[in-house]
Amino acid sequence: MTTPYDRPSDPSKRQSAALTDGPDRAGARSMLKATGFTDEDLAKPIVGVGTTWIETMPCNLNQRDLAVHVKRGVRDAGGTPMEFNTVAVSDGVSMGTSGMRASLVSREVIADSIELVCDAHMFDAVIAISGCDKTIPATVMALCRLNIPSVMLYGGSIMPGHFHGETVTIQEVFEAVGRYDAGTITEEELHELEDAASPGAGACGGQFTANTMAMAFEVLGISPAGSMVPATNPRKAEVSAEAGRLVMDVLRRGQRPSDIITRDALENSIASIACSGGSTNGVLHLLAVATEIGVELSIDDFDRISDRTPLLCDLKPGGQYVAPDLYEAGGVPLLLKRLKDAGLLHADAQTVTGQTVGEVADEARETEGQRVVRPLDDPIKPTGGLAILRGNLAPEGCVVKVAGEERRKHTGPARVFGSEEECFAVVEQQGIKPGDVVVIRNEGPSGGPGMREMLQVTAALVGEGIGDQVALLTDGRFSGATHGLMAGHVAPEAARGGPIAAVQDGDQITLDIDARRLDVDLSDDEIARRVEAYEPPEPHYKRGVMAKYAAAVSSASEGAVTS
Repeated sequence: MTTPYDRPSDPSKRQSAALTDGPDRAGARSMLKATGFTDEDLAKPIVGVGTTWIETMPCNLNQRDLAVHVKRGVRDAGGTPMEFNTVAVSDGVSMGTSGMRASLVSREVIADSIELVCDAHMFDAVIAISGCDKTIPATVMALCRLNIPSVMLYGGSIMPGHFHGETVTIQEVFEAVGRYDAGTITEEELHELEDAASPGAGACGGQFTANTMAMAFEVLGISPAGSMVPATNPRKAEVSAEAGRLVMDVLRRGQRPSDIITRDALENSIASIACSGGSTNGVLHLLAVATEIGVELSIDDFDRISDRTPLLCDLKPGGQYVAPDLYEAGGVPLLLKRLKDAGLLHADAQTVTGQTVGEVADEARETEGQRVVRPLDDPIKPTGGLAILRGNLAPEGCVVKVAGEERRKHTGPARVFGSEEECFAVVEQQGIKPGDVVVIRNEGPSGGPGMREMLQVTAALVGEGIGDQVALLTDGRFSGATHGLMAGHVAPEAARGGPIAAVQDGDQITLDIDARRLDVDLSDDEIARRVEAYEPPEPHYKRGVMAKYAAAVSSASEGAVTS
């Protein structure tokens, strides 16, 4: 009988053989046998199956079920899966509280923990299942660091809810809070909407951060083509099993993330964000991925690519449809076909399936009569949904979402707040007036810490009916889950000497999208004098993970990474 002491090693066990093979590894095998693995299992390549399952949100709620099917696929293809999980923080649940500071911090913790588990247990390959805003980029950041054969599988979008005959998402709930404060809906109506908007598992349905990044990574090639199947769709089980089989194929081909995540692939991803009206958080996360894989990418690349890319996807928050509608229309391959037909796709970029992204585009199937992805001769707008502004308020850049926004210029007096809570207290009392420029500082990557995403503020302003009459600036983030708002996040942040620290109530601020400018009507000398005199508040955290993050994190213009 062949035993672990004398069997030849499987050639695909490029790393795990050092963990499982030979007499000196008897102790390791004994412990693994205690968890249910056999000699036969341990003779095969070992594939890490990482989930971000957690019971604090719907976004990742289906991942233990999906992992069952992924592991089935790995076994079918001759591998041994080993499941592990990591943490996750819900942006939506923590929104408007101090807990939201943990969200961006969790991206680094998730990436760190996946890297640690995979390195320590010497997996030959890994498939990471992600679902919410930070788990999606975090898993890919970890795959970049590991650079072993890898696949990222998106858990899928939630289905829309239905309220009084209308399709609704979590966006409408946040906006309804503003309507309730304005007295235009009752408490009973707000509660009824709350009950209806989120009907089950899956990430928020609009082109918010989760679906933006899931799309971007399918276009990037690290997720399988056509895998953005909604979370509760019956096809999701087989898509998951196929992803398990796929990761074994990637292993045998020896393909690594560095083969896939190239400059061309990242430019394709940027084009998908611009074309779909995706979240400004896409800038933050793709910069972080580029840093992890070692590809040069700058914030100005997003402006250049967005300016040449038409806005084609009629998706919430600026449009009508949600991610399940996009799937039914033809999915991400249809978007790729549009980009290829427009000459905007680096068609030779690799994907995990072994196809090029151009070949994926060629196989796209468009549902007859769909209106989710417009034809090239009928774009929603001739240019994409993002713009990068510079000026004396944003020397490192300011990201502005222009999908769903018709204004190209806004000048008004600053209303300055030192935190999200301070601002929201005034918004609740309808203290923001048409024409104002709301400035919220001390919410940046270091100063927050964690760069909170202030959907509570923006949605309330929309709900009060003045979202299209004010502008907003922050050194944190404003959520993409708003429409009709001219809002941007600037770098550097106040806590690190950014000029946003100089702004005072009443200063005239101008956002000019066509000129790509963001300026306050102050001289350079006056800005420097005020910044020098500015005293940031005491840190919220002086020890623990938040304090460590605040000390280590880079500027948002560099992806807010800690590496």
